Amino acid sequence: MELKDIRREYSKGGLRRKDLCDNPIDQFNLWLQQAVDSGLTDPTAMTVATVDESGQPYQRIVLLKNFDKQGFVFYTNLGSRKAQQIESHSKVSLHFPWHPLERQVHITGVAEKLSMVENMKYFSSRPKESQIAAIASKQSSRISARGILEGKYLELKKKFEKGEIPVPSFWGGYRIRPESIEFWQGGEHRLHDRFLFTKETDGWDIDRLAP
Repeated sequence: MELKDIRREYSKGGLRRKDLCDNPIDQFNLWLQQAVDSGLTDPTAMTVATVDESGQPYQRIVLLKNFDKQGFVFYTNLGSRKAQQIESHSKVSLHFPWHPLERQVHITGVAEKLSMVENMKYFSSRPKESQIAAIASKQSSRISARGILEGKYLELKKKFEKGEIPVPSFWGGYRIRPESIEFWQGGEHRLHDRFLFTKETDGWDIDRLAP
């Protein structure tokens, strides 16, 4: 297999400054809605990149659960590797790879924990099976066999068969307050269109970047 020969042309259309919203959150909302409307699989899936204390980067895919002009929200186990790294280094980046639309969105920002009220509101909206799984899995810890995890899940499922499941203290969400948001649209001959929104005290600066 010759990887160097795997290529395709990007031809779905360009991106011009006049077509951009003045606020990147509005632009993101537009693109996300188009991704949903197109039938794209997992349109809310995003890569979250963090670094550990040695500077080693880590990436994983999570699901965006909310966004507004304050930032982008996801939930996780607060004892997980990503949460521990955020605790030490709150600067993170997000990446949305909408390949079928020949689009990408890259976000940099600072992570902050959500309030208990926000955590409770979302946790209670989850399917009961997902609530149980959140308690059963000590995320990022080593386990000797999948059966241990499945056994814990079944034990908790029986325990909470008739009652409500309390929000575990080790589970919650983060809001990424954006400092920059880049929109990338594939272009013919690798002449892609890139626009970078950078947060300033009085709004957002917009720059076109070379591909």
